[in-house]
Amino acid sequence: MLERFRAFWNRLFSPVADGLIAIGVTPDMVTWVGTVGVSVGALWLFPQGEFFWGTMFVTAFVFSDIVDGTMARKLDRSSKYGAFLDSTLDRVGDAAVFGGIALWYAWEGDSRLYLVLSLACLVLGSLTSYVRARAESLGMEAKGGIAERSDRLVAILVMTGLSGLFDLPILQQITLWALAIAGVITVAQRMLMVRRQAL
Repeated sequence: MLERFRAFWNRLFSPVADGLIAIGVTPDMVTWVGTVGVSVGALWLFPQGEFFWGTMFVTAFVFSDIVDGTMARKLDRSSKYGAFLDSTLDRVGDAAVFGGIALWYAWEGDSRLYLVLSLACLVLGSLTSYVRARAESLGMEAKGGIAERSDRLVAILVMTGLSGLFDLPILQQITLWALAIAGVITVAQRMLMVRRQAL
């Protein structure tokens, strides 16, 4: 199912990738532009409470993650550095999204509880990725769990956008609770995977 979903988006953005290649744009450039766009949108609009337009802005740049991969395959330029850069900047973008929401709750939103939950989601997202990377550096695998990166990003963007569109902050707040709990479970699942392999 997931592979078919990815294949659909790859086909959809294939003409965009072709156009960018034709004018000399590289996959790494697209990765950088996408990350800067996501970060600017999340850290500029979310702290102001502009959740709907902020989500629209961020989502426009999130698709760069598909475009750069499509370009790399077309150019046969998949490299270890490209994969490293993409993965590293993904973490930057994710942190910006939850960081922007945390700033809203720290300032205008005025809620310590949801400030803490936003920061918990940020930290747990990074920890989930770290556990996998550390396991792979030791020759083991730690993939999967109930809240992978794409799950977290889609959930928070969709519900944040809807909360802004319909003026229903509870949609975003419920999602923060769900992602914080799912994040703890995912980290535990991955740690158990590594423990079983290490024994």
